[in-house]
Amino acid sequence: MISEADAAYIAGLFDGEGSIQYKQYDRQRKNNKKPYPTWSIRMEISMTDKSVLTWMHNLLGCGTVNEKRYKTPYTVGWKKQWRWRCQSRDAYYVSLLIQPYAHVKIEDINKIIKHYSMLGKEKIKAKVINIANYKIKKTNSLVDYD
Repeated sequence: MISEADAAYIAGLFDGEGSIQYKQYDRQRKNNKKPYPTWSIRMEISMTDKSVLTWMHNLLGCGTVNEKRYKTPYTVGWKKQWRWRCQSRDAYYVSLLIQPYAHVKIEDINKIIKHYSMLGKEKIKAKVINIANYKIKKTNSLVDYD
């Protein structure tokens, strides 16, 4: 469990260095004729100090920490940046943790929380697979031909 001080610190990092993407767009796949609505829910923090992002990643237990790559030539000589990023239900989990302490990003955090609370607990639980049951079903479906 994360302490209140750590949650408040992460909320402060988010207010100062973070960004939240909460949007819906139409996604077109090769095999489908018609595009379908897709949600993009993502939270990220970019900074030059990797140790802070690694600490946050280890504390939260979700997301990824990667080097932020630049694709344009004018960025030569810039200091290397690191990015912590999470999406979907991990973003919901982080939003629940930092919501009481956030100020600048509070509207977007509340949108994420509202989005997943509208799904209902039954739908969220239905997506979780119990690995023990999965392994039992898989081994029972295998036929031994000896």
